[in-house]
Amino acid sequence: MNLFPNIISDPEILGGKPCIKGTRISVELIMDWLGTGGSPESIAAKHPLLTKELVLEAIRYAARFSKNEIVIKVRSRA
Repeated sequence: MNLFPNIISDPEILGGKPCIKGTRISVELIMDWLGTGGSPESIAAKHPLLTKELVLEAIRYAARFSKNEIVIKVRSRA
């Protein structure tokens, strides 16, 4: 069962960033819009290719995969 049927990752689209199927709107961009005060409803209302349900799916996708995020500290030689 595909939990995120409307999220695709294609190397030919946005360099493989996860995005909404049929668009060039990335999950990352949706999260940026949310972070600057947008709501799922307002984001969907401003973008004719989006629905509230698609925005919510992108949020669930980001939440699911951020749980497995690994932070690596990199030291640079000065």
